[in-house]
Amino acid sequence: MATDSVSFEAPALSNNWGRWGADDQVGALNHLTGDVVRAAAGAVGQGRVISLSLPIKGATSSHAPCTVPHLPGRPLPQHFMSIDGADYLAGAKPPGGLSIADDALVISPHGTSTHMDALCHMWSGKRLYNGHPSSRIRSYGAGRCGIENVPGIVTRGVLFDVAGHRGVDVLDGTDRITAADLDEMERAAGVTIGTGDAVLLRTGWPTLFPAQRDRYWGGEPGLSTDGALWLADRDICAIASDNSAISGLNAQGGADESIDDDIHMICLWRHGIYLMEMLWLEELAAARQPTFLFAVAPLKIVGGTGSAINPLAIL
Repeated sequence: MATDSVSFEAPALSNNWGRWGADDQVGALNHLTGDVVRAAAGAVGQGRVISLSLPIKGATSSHAPCTVPHLPGRPLPQHFMSIDGADYLAGAKPPGGLSIADDALVISPHGTSTHMDALCHMWSGKRLYNGHPSSRIRSYGAGRCGIENVPGIVTRGVLFDVAGHRGVDVLDGTDRITAADLDEMERAAGVTIGTGDAVLLRTGWPTLFPAQRDRYWGGEPGLSTDGALWLADRDICAIASDNSAISGLNAQGGADESIDDDIHMICLWRHGIYLMEMLWLEELAAARQPTFLFAVAPLKIVGGTGSAINPLAIL
């Protein structure tokens, strides 16, 4: 791994700063060469496409948004109609006799939807990933490392069904996925995590939300510090999970790690590895195929710290 090739405020610990040049804003996506993408297509056998996204549904006046897993205290996604059938019944005349419907969507992706973090989402000190100044993040968006820099991800996905590997439907809220766990699951799956892979972690946590909301909000299982470093050492491009933070959370909804050991700091800030949270992995786990073509594209939100996504597994 590259270390400390940028002189100003570069992290003292392992990092990719300067690895792809001082102007780099896409981080570990530099691993996705033509050879890596073409090789990933070899994981497709059935041609079956599985969506890995939670739904976005409901308006302010309905209870529907509260039926989808989300973190408490975050503004829920709001979907409502800007033009609907009632508008025509009220006297509006459709052009040429045609009728249309149109949508309006308000969404704050972090913590309330299946989403992808941009490299500007978290940082330490005065520098974003690769030494870009944090002062470039203003009220109108991030001038460096925003989500618009991500053209999309097409690569090999590898599913580690952690709950299934441990013989349970759902991990306990205090469970952490360690480097030893990843070693063991890699051997059991008969795969070797390699350059440019996207690693998906299933905990089963979102299945609790409909009937055990208090438990869902009372902490959650997730990746440990040594697990994150294990993945970073293998030059992956992304980590995706069905929990809301990749890392575990305590009963107060916070991470217990120090800044040096924080999973977002290790991945986004130090290594430029993208994080995708709040996926729905139940159907993919049931397919029992550990490798697949993984495709995801964020919205081109200029200066965005993240974007809602609909990740796809192509088996």
